Amino acid sequence: MSRPTRIADVFAARRQKQQMAFMPFVTAGDPDLKVTCRLIEELAGAGADLIEIGFPYSDPIADGPVIQSSYTRALRSHLHVSEIFAAIGSVSKKVASPLVAMVSYAIIFRIGPESFVQQAGAAGFAGLIVPDLPGDEAAEFHELVLKHGLDLIQLVAPTTPADRSARILKNASGFVYCIAVAGTTGTRDTLAPQLADMLRTLRTQTDLPLAVGFGLNRPEQIDQLRGLADGAIVGSAIVRHLEDLSNDSGRLEEVIGRLVQYASSIAAATHS
Repeated sequence: MSRPTRIADVFAARRQKQQMAFMPFVTAGDPDLKVTCRLIEELAGAGADLIEIGFPYSDPIADGPVIQSSYTRALRSHLHVSEIFAAIGSVSKKVASPLVAMVSYAIIFRIGPESFVQQAGAAGFAGLIVPDLPGDEAAEFHELVLKHGLDLIQLVAPTTPADRSARILKNASGFVYCIAVAGTTGTRDTLAPQLADMLRTLRTQTDLPLAVGFGLNRPEQIDQLRGLADGAIVGSAIVRHLEDLSNDSGRLEEVIGRLVQYASSIAAATHS
């Protein structure tokens, strides 16, 4: 059975209303940390139940070109992890939505697992997603994360064999990040036909909430998940709005307004 956490409470509240949770993604430091903090507040106000925050990394293994480009833009300013923690610490107390870090294990290893997790908890993060940490080899790190009161969210893809999924789920908490399509992040027109089968199988393996990401960008795709998933994660479609700012920072208010309007439409779809 899953343990009660801030993340679990969010999904339980939506499930009680027969609704899905909405989790948008933003890159820390794109275009700068001040804007990132504002986006977190704006997205929470627009109906985001949780907010995923990407730690820029030069060689991400799961992110498509849109998010990779956002990481590149953020890294141009020589962003440090300590600056991200400081910024998140300043905004986490202002929003009720739990914050989830998407971070490479290479970053965690460089800082030191114990130190990183401790700092993440102090900054206000409620959970971690570590895409390059093999899910069925994560027992020690999972225990460390739980010790500091956070969740370790694991990823499962349509191509993941059921026996490997079972091993991955032993070291998962908070929710399961269900990859909608094989490959990297990015908007797509259709969802993988095997996604429904994967979600049904996972239901028999865990009582953790199932949230689907990779490729979601339209309300009608959310409709396809009803009765199968507990949440929807939207990343590239959110981040793409910020591309315009790299050449024209004067359009900040226009871009944020458009992004929030889009996020509100997805929130409405998940909460209907």
